[in-house]
Amino acid sequence: MIRTERLTKKFGEFIAVNEVTLSVDAGEILALLGPNGAGKTTTVRMLGSILRPSSGTATIAGYDVVHDAREVRSSVGLLTEFPGLYHRMRAGDYLHFFGELQHVPRTEREERTEALMKRFGMWGARDQRLGEYSKGMRQKIALIRALIHDPKVLFLDEPTSAMDPLSAKTVRDAIADLRSSSRAIVLCTHNLMEAESLADRIAIIKDGRIIALGTTPELKNELLGNPLLELRLGQPLDGLLRAIEALVSIEEKGETWFRYRTGAPGDINPVLVHRLIEHGASIITLSEVPRSLEEVYLRIVEER
Repeated sequence: MIRTERLTKKFGEFIAVNEVTLSVDAGEILALLGPNGAGKTTTVRMLGSILRPSSGTATIAGYDVVHDAREVRSSVGLLTEFPGLYHRMRAGDYLHFFGELQHVPRTEREERTEALMKRFGMWGARDQRLGEYSKGMRQKIALIRALIHDPKVLFLDEPTSAMDPLSAKTVRDAIADLRSSSRAIVLCTHNLMEAESLADRIAIIKDGRIIALGTTPELKNELLGNPLLELRLGQPLDGLLRAIEALVSIEEKGETWFRYRTGAPGDINPVLVHRLIEHGASIITLSEVPRSLEEVYLRIVEER
């Protein structure tokens, strides 16, 4: 649904985006992460046919972002970090206006406006002027505006910024529901928990270049090594260490617990558990120690 090949944008001598090559398939959510000024917004603006690339190519739903700009703009829904709203307009009129710009038939416009406003808990405020809305409500209206024409590609830049926890959860749930076999979504966010919970793949951009790309488990394994496992017992480790160390190398330990790594947990863990039971141990838990996307992200950005 989204394809780029060496996509580049220069502003004079400054290279904002440097030969970015990536693809996003229908049914997929890609999280685009990176420090401020890394090139995320410029990339999205080129993909939305707002900025013209300096070189390279990009297509959206088969349309070239330069030669088929009008078709691209009809195929994408764009939520910017700072959405410009017409504060004097009432919410219902505002959404009808943008639906008409996207050539959505009037009856369908009315149906989609009502359905989307109810979905985001905004239907009761449809007759209020946008200038009376809170910042979180304005963000929701901007998201509804991006969805009003049922686009094939969604670009969401900080979709839950300034929202209270309940509203943010509502939006995250909606984004997850928007995943379909006919739609691709690119999510730009600084909320790494949000990226990890929603995205199928993570792309990290720095100084205009993609420096890491893959699923969260792939990036964790690449940067942090094999998963760290923790086994807790109902009695002290004394007397069991020899049996344990014959199978795994202990990295950390306490009085009744220890941690180790293995690249073959399916082979090692059953043998380890069986060995401990043979030695009279009572096993309370065996689990993987959580590794956050934040840890991976910080290491990639610092090292690369």
